Amino acid sequence: MSASFKGNKSFLPSKICVVCKKEMTWRKSWAKNWEEVKYCSDACRKKAPKSQA
Repeated sequence: MSASFKGNKSFLPSKICVVCKKEMTWRKSWAKNWEEVKYCSDACRKKAPKSQA
């Protein structure tokens, strides 16, 4: 995390959900696996095509 974060979410990294295409902002719970995060929620994870590896 950058030292410039002081409650302003505009400094946080973000990604686009592969299912719903909404922007999702970094969360502390994703800190250890941010590179693998693809879905914004469990609902989108369930909607995802099952053929992805």
